[in-house]
Amino acid sequence: MSISALSAVAEAAHQPGELFPAVEPFGAGYLKVSDLHTIAYALYGNAKAKPVFVLHGGPGFGCYPRLAQYFNPEKFLIVLHDQRGAGQSRPSGELRQNTTPDLVADIERLRKHLKIDRRIILFGGSWGSTLALAYAESHPEQVAGMILRGVHTGTQAEIDNAFAGPDMRLFFPDAVEHLEAALPKNMDGFTPQALLKLFSSEDEATARKVARAWIRFAIKTGKLHASDEDVKGGFGDWDPLPAMRIDCHYASNRFFFEEGQLLGEADRLKDIPMTIINGRYDMVCPPTTAYRLHQRLPKSKLIIVEEAGHSEGEEGTRRALLEAVAEFE
Repeated sequence: MSISALSAVAEAAHQPGELFPAVEPFGAGYLKVSDLHTIAYALYGNAKAKPVFVLHGGPGFGCYPRLAQYFNPEKFLIVLHDQRGAGQSRPSGELRQNTTPDLVADIERLRKHLKIDRRIILFGGSWGSTLALAYAESHPEQVAGMILRGVHTGTQAEIDNAFAGPDMRLFFPDAVEHLEAALPKNMDGFTPQALLKLFSSEDEATARKVARAWIRFAIKTGKLHASDEDVKGGFGDWDPLPAMRIDCHYASNRFFFEEGQLLGEADRLKDIPMTIINGRYDMVCPPTTAYRLHQRLPKSKLIIVEEAGHSEGEEGTRRALLEAVAEFE
C-alpha cells in the first residue's frame, strides 16, 4: 500500500478526540551535525503538506512514533528527530558538543537538509517546549506556529522544583522518601550536579539503580492518576542511564540560558500563532510558567486542562493537543 493510501486509511479511521492511527514513516535517515554527533530523524504524513517539527522531552529521552499520531497524515509533513545523544542518535548519551544552542542549530540544519522552504510549526512538551521557544526566539522568521505543552523555561526555580523540590515534597512525601532511599549514602543530595557525577561514574550498577528509582518517581509525580503498577513497571527494560546523564548535564548548566532568558526575549514571538497547554496539577512544570508566558504574549491562547498532570498521554491533555493541531490544518 502506498504512503498516501496509508494516510487516507488513517484519516478515515480517526475518531474525534483520539489519536490518528499509526502509519509507517515514508522516510528516515541520519544527519551528521558535528564532527562528533549524528542525529536520527523520521518523516511521516504528506511530503507536500504543512511541515511540523516535533521536539521531544528530556533532554535526552528521544522521540517515539506515537507523537506523529497527533497529526492528520494527509495535511501535515511530520518530522520527528532524536536530539544529540538521545534515542537513535549517536553517540548515545554523549555530553560533549551537547548544548541548547547546538540543538537549536540542529533543527535549522535538519530543516535545510530536508529542503523545507516554508515556515514550520513547532510542537513540543516539557523540555520540548523549552527547545521550541529557544529555536523560535532565534529564528522567528522560520516559524509558522507553536503548540506547547507543560511549559518549562529553564529557570533555576523550575530546576529546583523538578529535582524533588519543595512542591514535590509537599504533595509526594512518600515518593520523595522512596527516591531518596535509593541514593548512595555518600551522595550530596538529589541535585543535578550530584546525579551527573553519579551517572558519569564507573559505578554503573548504582547509577542504574538510582536512574530507575528516578523513573518511578517521575511516573508517580508526572500523572494525575498513576497506579502502583504504573510506577513499579517503570519504562520496562529501557536503559534510562544515557538519557538521565544528558538531562542532568543540561539542568546542571541551567539549560545553557541566562536566568530568565526565554521569558525575557518572548517578545520576539509576538506575531507567531501559539497555543499553550498545561495541566492544572502539573507538578513537574506548574501552570504558573505557562501563565507567565501567556501574559508576555497576549495573542497566544492558553488552555489549562483541569484534570491533568504533566503527562502528554492524559485524556484531557491529549484532546487539547489534538484540538490545537486541528486549528493549524
